[in-house]
Amino acid sequence: MIDRPTVERIKDAADIVDVVSEFVSLRKVGVNYRGLCPFHDDHTPSFYVSPTRRTCHCFVCGEGGDSVGFIMKMEQLTYRDALLWLARRYNIEVVERELTDEQKREQSDRESMYIVNDWAANYFSDILFNNEDGHAIGLQYFRQRGIREDIIKKFRLGFCLPDKTAMTQAAIQKGFKAEYLLKTGLCYKRGGESKENEGEEIDPKMLTDRFYGRVMFPWLNVSGKVVAFGGRVLDSRTKGVNQKYVNSPDSDIYHKDHELYGIFQAKKAIAKENLVYMVEGYTDVISMHQCGIENVVANSGTALSEHQVHMLHRFTPNIVLLYDGDAAGIKAALRGTNMLLKEGMNVKVMLLPDGMDPDEFAKQHPADEFRAYIKEHQTDFIAFKTRVLLDGVTDPHQRSEAVTSIIESVSVIDDPVIRASYIQDCASRLGYSEQVLIAKMNELIKTYREEKLKEERRSSRVQNAETPASNDATPPHPTQTTQTATQQQEPARTTGNVGTMPKTAGRRANLSVSELIMKLIFLHGGDICVENAETEEGEIISLTVAQFIQMNLGQDELAFSLPIYNKVLSEAAELTGVTGTENLTHFTQHPDYDISTLAIQLTRDEIMKSEKELEQSPQQLLDAANHLLLDFRNEYLNIMKDQLVRDIALAKDDPEKQRQLMGQLQQIYQQRSVIAKRIGSCVR
Repeated sequence: MIDRPTVERIKDAADIVDVVSEFVSLRKVGVNYRGLCPFHDDHTPSFYVSPTRRTCHCFVCGEGGDSVGFIMKMEQLTYRDALLWLARRYNIEVVERELTDEQKREQSDRESMYIVNDWAANYFSDILFNNEDGHAIGLQYFRQRGIREDIIKKFRLGFCLPDKTAMTQAAIQKGFKAEYLLKTGLCYKRGGESKENEGEEIDPKMLTDRFYGRVMFPWLNVSGKVVAFGGRVLDSRTKGVNQKYVNSPDSDIYHKDHELYGIFQAKKAIAKENLVYMVEGYTDVISMHQCGIENVVANSGTALSEHQVHMLHRFTPNIVLLYDGDAAGIKAALRGTNMLLKEGMNVKVMLLPDGMDPDEFAKQHPADEFRAYIKEHQTDFIAFKTRVLLDGVTDPHQRSEAVTSIIESVSVIDDPVIRASYIQDCASRLGYSEQVLIAKMNELIKTYREEKLKEERRSSRVQNAETPASNDATPPHPTQTTQTATQQQEPARTTGNVGTMPKTAGRRANLSVSELIMKLIFLHGGDICVENAETEEGEIISLTVAQFIQMNLGQDELAFSLPIYNKVLSEAAELTGVTGTENLTHFTQHPDYDISTLAIQLTRDEIMKSEKELEQSPQQLLDAANHLLLDFRNEYLNIMKDQLVRDIALAKDDPEKQRQLMGQLQQIYQQRSVIAKRIGSCVR
């Protein structure tokens, strides 16, 4: 358990802009910062960071929070572990009982797998530098490739001993469980990769090191955690072997189509240069770093995925595909182009001369010469694809297929202005009229959209088929009027007019009455709305918005159905002297993560506004509170009415009970009429 003063020190030290910049390339916009949202497939910057409020928020998907909440989401960490992550970053000593190795291994599977992988990376590195075989075989290999020792350490390169069980035995001796050696893919079970039964004890003697006798290339994710490994065989076994490299299998912490080799070492340089170079292999990345070019990543010869492109787009929209000039390099460049264009990237392509790969080219040229060569010889994808697909082609059918492929690449671009520019370029290069190419492009766009719609319908049918319908749904509790933005939406929605409610508490189509009340509390809960009022006992009092709402609901013994709402109301009513933006900051920075998330989600339209913009008079606040409380009661009565109508229908064989229920229903209608008149709407 981390004590409260330490938590506050961590939060105070954590600069939200600095924290988010670790994962997102930010641009200053006024007093705030903006970038591509890391939580959804964002093409236009919708993720805002407010240094004054110390919060971030996406105005499309709604994700966000303070620095702790952001790290929790990005790294899939618990609240405690996110605090520790920030404490390490800002060199804050955390006073708590140190976890033993055994307790660490009893953490979640994901955390245990990260721990095992990190240990393995250190183990392979130690073997490389301090073991006789590692020094003679592994380190000698890297030196023959011209890789300096500082670069070896930067990428945490290592060596796995030729003994097929050496790493396994070392891990078991350190106390690591065999199940995590299997789950991470560091080992495999002799006789096959069959999955173990839940709880079944694994005999370590049956395990074999996956990477024995290979030099090791750890894969680090964007935050620097070791998620997987690549191993290259070195000796005579490479002769006639197609698969010189072996990679970790997919696991709970590693999916090959989600990761890019070198992203952790490159992310700051990518954001600084506003450009990323994409290469194929480990050594290409490493050699370019060694020559001074650090904004480079590798997809390791696989087709690019949306996950990988989205990750890169968070740091820059500009990419140069840097591949060998042979047939394989050309194929790799063509394979990734459409995916990048579809995600809104500005794509250039450059194939290196004379069959050289980036590894070889980097060793022969310093960074300045390398960059100058790329800038001079890179070409946009239209020129590249035209040259590759149409060079020497005279057959009309082959030419038609090539042109269709080029226009297909143009059609996936979302921006119509960029599409129009490329169509003009294609018309000039290909010798076709713009009208013909536009017609073909529109045909392809229409086909794509129809296929996408069909897929969505198929997915919807499958989902509906898997969700059984029920005619016996239990009606909601009478006071159930809302759920938080992170939970399911309520069945009943308000339709009443808000009258003179101030703009800061204005109704949004996707917010329920209870959510609007919470929003008012977050924005103005500490502000006075009743000034110097006289009670029945003759006492002169003033009430804040939160106190007024609490008193009003308490008169009829009403409460929110969600405990978190009642907790917020109770706490806000007890706050004194905390008004305006201080009140909002109190809740957006709340130590209860659920409360801070709720506050940020419900005030996302106001979170970037100044205190002056949020300011409201006591009368405006009182009007807003009264209208929302009337809406709350009206919604409560609507739910009661619906329940009584169902009960009356079920009591058709009991006339006496029906009469009693009808009497209750009549009372409900009368109460609704009174409330409807007060809120200026009619009962439907």
